[in-house]
Amino acid sequence: MNLLRTAARTMLAGYFVVNGVKAVKNPEPYAAEQERFAATVVPLAKKVAPVEVAETLPEDTETLARITGGLQVAGGLGLISGKGRRLGAGLIALSMVPQLMGFSAKNLTATEKSLARNELLKNVALLGGALIAAGDTEGRPGLAWRAQDQAVKLSKSVDHTRKQLGKDAELTKLQLARSVDNVKHRVALQAKELAH
Repeated sequence: MNLLRTAARTMLAGYFVVNGVKAVKNPEPYAAEQERFAATVVPLAKKVAPVEVAETLPEDTETLARITGGLQVAGGLGLISGKGRRLGAGLIALSMVPQLMGFSAKNLTATEKSLARNELLKNVALLGGALIAAGDTEGRPGLAWRAQDQAVKLSKSVDHTRKQLGKDAELTKLQLARSVDNVKHRVALQAKELAH
């Protein structure tokens, strides 16, 4: 693990841990950004999810804000500790969805629109950082590359084995043909001897 990655992950995660704790303790200021999520995603999830799950999905924005805060704390701690860092970064990215969905510049003054735009850009940048952290394999090949590499190696191994089996079959065929010729020759010699 390199020091730069550790420091960068800690800086990114620190923001989410602090905001997540705030949202869990006092969800009221964060509830407004959950309204669009509660109005669009939750009903869709209730239609798609099994009945047992759909019944437990919260609809009130304060509970959703607490859940989002919990995701941010859990994701941030995973990112800071390095244990489950990619999963933690994924949780952080997931927690940003309601904030991005909640953005609206309607009925705002020019100054408020400018501030809202800056907040949106900040959230998009944080989401980008979380997505980069979620995809970071610390220089090691990812699962997809390793699976593809194993498939290539297996294919080469199969091709090599097939070629070797073909060579072995040709060699066996030649040896068998020689053996048959030898037997024919011996039979012909014995037939001559018997004829004399």
